[in-house]
Amino acid sequence: MITGALRQTGRLFALSAEVSRAIFKRPFQFREFVEQFWFLASVTILPAALVSIPFGAVIALQVGSLTQQLGAQSFTGGASVLAVVQQASPLIVALLISGAGGSAICADLGSRTIREELDAMEVMGVSPVQRLVVPRVLAAMGVAVLLNGLVSVVGILGGYFFNVYLQDGTPGAYLSSFSSLAQLPDLYVSELKAVIFGFIAGIVAAYRGLNPRGGPKGVGDAVNQSVVITFLLLFFVNMVITGVYLQIVPPKGG
Repeated sequence: MITGALRQTGRLFALSAEVSRAIFKRPFQFREFVEQFWFLASVTILPAALVSIPFGAVIALQVGSLTQQLGAQSFTGGASVLAVVQQASPLIVALLISGAGGSAICADLGSRTIREELDAMEVMGVSPVQRLVVPRVLAAMGVAVLLNGLVSVVGILGGYFFNVYLQDGTPGAYLSSFSSLAQLPDLYVSELKAVIFGFIAGIVAAYRGLNPRGGPKGVGDAVNQSVVITFLLLFFVNMVITGVYLQIVPPKGG
């Protein structure tokens, strides 16, 4: 079992390296990239906006309650924004990209694999990775970056509304605390997380789609596995990136 897991991990990393190399090869499948980008954006924009509202509200309410207990209500806005931008927004985007878009990518590639379309492409001298996988991975990364900005804005607005109107916070204090705690590298690391998470979601979905087992039922199992594996990787990578970032970038005013 351990040997099999290590073998699968090695193949996943090998596919990641192959995709990274194929990104710079020509010809680039621009039309396929645009189609996949539009598809991923169309299935994730509305859910991302809807999910970010309660996320922002819960964070604002929890942080607001905590700051009231500590007597630091003036920092509610800055603390809420940091939580939304640094942690909640990239994870929401990645989970939606994986759950909505990644499952579709995995199912599409899996169905092509069991129909032996990819074998036919290789016989004709066409690389399935460059033709099909690279545009999908790049589309997942691009959509993740744009959605991250959307989720951050909507989450902050939701937190502002709930803090001001439900916890009797003052708009001026909520907005002024941004500059007290938040800084530009917080936005940079959020976008970096979105890019990495989008890459992971696309790679895992493509890998499981290229390696289904047992016909059509195996494709369904591969879709479920891709989502679960992506979720586990995302939380682990998020922990690593956050730990490194907090060591490299000092807190505001520190």
